[in-house]
Amino acid sequence: MPETSDAITLLIVDDHPVVRDGLRGMFATDPGFEVLGEASSGPQGVELTARLNPDVVLMDLRMPGGGGVAAIAEITRRALPAKVLVLTTYDTDTDTLPAIEAGATGYLLKDAPREELFTAVRAAAEGRTVLSPAVATRLITQVRNPRPAGATSGSPLSAREHEVLSLVAKGTSNREIARVLFISEATVKTHLTHLYAKLNVNDRAAAVATAYERGILG
Repeated sequence: MPETSDAITLLIVDDHPVVRDGLRGMFATDPGFEVLGEASSGPQGVELTARLNPDVVLMDLRMPGGGGVAAIAEITRRALPAKVLVLTTYDTDTDTLPAIEAGATGYLLKDAPREELFTAVRAAAEGRTVLSPAVATRLITQVRNPRPAGATSGSPLSAREHEVLSLVAKGTSNREIARVLFISEATVKTHLTHLYAKLNVNDRAAAVATAYERGILG
């Protein structure tokens, strides 16, 4: 039970148990916060967000069981009231822009000091946008130098096609990709067809090999 009725309630979504434990312990030191639960994947995070109704969801992005961007998009699609604050180690364009476009309220890096994290969570709970300096700089650059619609930085693929290809590279089946990204298998196949054409390849293996060769996957 929180020590104050005004405590901000939280859900932690991260695939690393040590990170979840660390965050839970950190927020336990301040009576202004209450951690309602933890999830280790995007789909589990969506399920718990709907069930526990936290004020703020701390969302990692790259998780084997289902990524954060798809989860943020699903939380937004369902119009769940929770605010999503991305907390990750990644600040590249292919991570930040899709997350914010999907509906994230803020984006913070895991090396943020404790007080900066606490302040960010309070701001997110109030619906205010919170961005780490590195991410803010990237977004300003993106606004000043917009890339063609649907293309990721340095890549001919759309953000969703990149997500699909990243999962393909991990050996994920079409059915599992559909589950992780909250789309149908038919839509997965459509994305594959499009990215094959863009990469000028005919199958999954060639797509992955070409993507690594061209630096689309790292």
